[in-house]
Amino acid sequence: MSFDRIVKLLLIFAPVAVIAELAGADPVLVFVFAALGVIPLADLIGEATEELAVHTGPKIGGLLNATLGNAAELIITIFALREGLVELVRASITGSILGNLLLVLGLSILFGGLKNGIQQFDRRTAGLNATMLILAVIALLVPSLFDAALVENRAAELGLSEGVAVVMIVIYGLSVWYAFRQGDPLTREPATGENHHARWSVRFALGVLAAATLGIVFLSEVLVGAVGHVTETLGLTEFFIGIIIIPLVGNVAEHLVAVQVAYKNKMELSMAVSLGSSLQVALFVAPVLVFISLLMGGETLLLVFNGFELIALVAASLIAAFIALDGESNWLEGALLLAVYMIIAIAFFYLPAGA
Repeated sequence: MSFDRIVKLLLIFAPVAVIAELAGADPVLVFVFAALGVIPLADLIGEATEELAVHTGPKIGGLLNATLGNAAELIITIFALREGLVELVRASITGSILGNLLLVLGLSILFGGLKNGIQQFDRRTAGLNATMLILAVIALLVPSLFDAALVENRAAELGLSEGVAVVMIVIYGLSVWYAFRQGDPLTREPATGENHHARWSVRFALGVLAAATLGIVFLSEVLVGAVGHVTETLGLTEFFIGIIIIPLVGNVAEHLVAVQVAYKNKMELSMAVSLGSSLQVALFVAPVLVFISLLMGGETLLLVFNGFELIALVAASLIAAFIALDGESNWLEGALLLAVYMIIAIAFFYLPAGA
């Protein structure tokens, strides 16, 4: 049975989660059902975007993908912001970047290398993405490091985060525009790597996109509502749930695409998916969430991350950049990336709340 079929079968958990929530079932089970239900809905958003790209052309399709690529995680974090779970939101931003750079890229390089040996990809594109990635991490570092001097000036703290967020969004917009100008739009290529012909009409694709988005909205509310019970019952911190579990739930379908294309010896596309998703989270999702938190009127999301997150982000971005710059990869590099991810995950698992 293919990965895609397995993911589609998980759709059964979407109504199961809603029924379990209405029936007052164990919150841990509700959380698990909702998390499993989000996975296929996120995949449907990606598939509907891909189908629309066939009808609209690569430029509009690329813009849709650049906007909706992390829609599931964005929706989940918006509900978390509404519930005041700011620490979980910040952790999910860090976790998404780490997951793409270490887990997804590691799995892609490992399985691709075991199947195909040394794999090559375009150094120029990979180098540009690596440079932007380091810039994105620097953008997250600056307000975090300067916050110590501004902690008693709330207006300055907010102004710094807002200013950095605006610059990050502008940079992301410029990167999308540059990709269009170079004739390499950020569309999601089919996992088969073959010429893709439209299977859905525009109306049907829009309907699937709307239905999947609406489904994620409902499940996100259920998922976030159960976080408190999960932390108490399983002994997990809100931080660990945000940095490990939420990113996996929101992006697992896209992760599978990256691994599949690497296995089929299309390492350049796999690199574009993993690095591109990291850039989208850092340069688009994170700053957008800053302004969304302002509109909600609750606790404002500042781009201020703790020292443990910053160390992990710097380490992940540097090792990913080093691997990308030489234009080739082998299975051992993939194993090393996975080892780093496991070490970081274990460390965050034992990190006490409020550390």
